[in-house]
Amino acid sequence: MTEGQRRTRRKFSAEFKRDAVELVLTGGKSVAEAARDLGIYDSTLGNWVKQARIDRGQQEGLSTSERTRLAELEQENAKLRMERDLLKRATAFWVRESTE
Repeated sequence: MTEGQRRTRRKFSAEFKRDAVELVLTGGKSVAEAARDLGIYDSTLGNWVKQARIDRGQQEGLSTSERTRLAELEQENAKLRMERDLLKRATAFWVRESTE
């Protein structure tokens, strides 16, 4: 890969992720060992394992469902801010128009 070229992002199925995590959590393999066997980065598998432990209540952090809900709320919040700003501008316009 030459400078300036970016690696394409690989997509992994939910089943692949689940099975990879199970190799570490119940299969007795280390993250690095399992990642090497599967041909993925150990940091990627480490993130999956960490999230699985959070989802199972074995570790502190936001669960997958909480992360999803947070993302939805952030999108809704951004939309509401945009709508509020639009209403502010429209109100200011109508106030100017009615005083002239």
